[in-house]
Amino acid sequence: MTNQVVIHMAKDLKKASAKNDAPIWAKLAEYALKPSIARRDLNLNRIGQLTKENDVVVFPGKVLGTGSISHKITLFSFSISNSAAAKIIEKGGKIITHSDLIEQNPTGKGVVLLG
Repeated sequence: MTNQVVIHMAKDLKKASAKNDAPIWAKLAEYALKPSIARRDLNLNRIGQLTKENDVVVFPGKVLGTGSISHKITLFSFSISNSAAAKIIEKGGKIITHSDLIEQNPTGKGVVLLG
């Protein structure tokens, strides 16, 4: 059974996709509704390799704290470990909610979707 918070998030993402003609939000809603067993984990050092300074990053899975990141990013993920969150914040980055993400990037332009 899918968590009610996840269902609400998926609805918000679908609305934002239709309203702003932004297919990235529909894709993210699709990932949100997949079973948790189908979701991936990603280590922080890999995010550091795939991104650059000040990127807005979305990962539809869990971010783990293995490794480090050398630059500042803004991250939205379905789940994040405490150590990963601490390392991102330590570098001056931010962890944001889906509603903040949509508000700041309504069309999805400039958002890096990992996964």
